[in-house]
Amino acid sequence: MDIVVYSTHTCPICTKTKELLTKWNFPFEQKMIDTDRSLMVEFSKVTNGARTVPQITIDGKHIGGFNELTELHMDGFFD
Repeated sequence: MDIVVYSTHTCPICTKTKELLTKWNFPFEQKMIDTDRSLMVEFSKVTNGARTVPQITIDGKHIGGFNELTELHMDGFFD
């Protein structure tokens, strides 16, 4: 499973998201959009213009943010 978390350095929910993925033992790639302009362009395309972080993709599919991640987990998506 390929998980990417788009985040910024100042976002507390981003930190919480990454801590949760680590707790669940899911490796992920972190993409910091506040320090790399090319990642901001990628972020905009991948998320269809999302304006908030974190935004998460799983196997290239945009799933949303923290709430959607926890809902997927509660629904057994990761089992």
